[in-house]
Amino acid sequence: MLWSISPFGEAKVGIPIGLNSDANPYVIFVAAFVANVLVFPVMIFFLDHVNRYLLRWRFYKKGALFVARKAKRGAKDKIQKYGFWGLMFFVMIPIPGTGVYAGTIATYLFNIERKKAFAANVIGIFFSSVIVWVTFYFGFSFFD
Repeated sequence: MLWSISPFGEAKVGIPIGLNSDANPYVIFVAAFVANVLVFPVMIFFLDHVNRYLLRWRFYKKGALFVARKAKRGAKDKIQKYGFWGLMFFVMIPIPGTGVYAGTIATYLFNIERKKAFAANVIGIFFSSVIVWVTFYFGFSFFD
């Protein structure tokens, strides 16, 4: 679950690590998915309330602007053109740089309605988790 909450991998890393253990693969999927879903409300709270205070510090502001520019560059066209579906697809792709952290930052930067953005993130996380789970579950069983 901790890997699924982490910005260094989300469920894309949490699921393979969990499947490599002796735990129930279905419990691993649910735990990684739920942990990844919880990132959205925590990040929105952080961006709405904590971020404005941290922006006073130069080193934080420099990093935050770098991340914001990168998120805008990576998601702007897809999200502005396709809205809900673009955000969902952006979160769904299981590659580095996409996922719920990037989706939440895009939600914040583009002022997307929070309920729709949450739904798009949850659906995207679900499909991303299914893709990763199926790939690694059957991949690991292939080698057994």
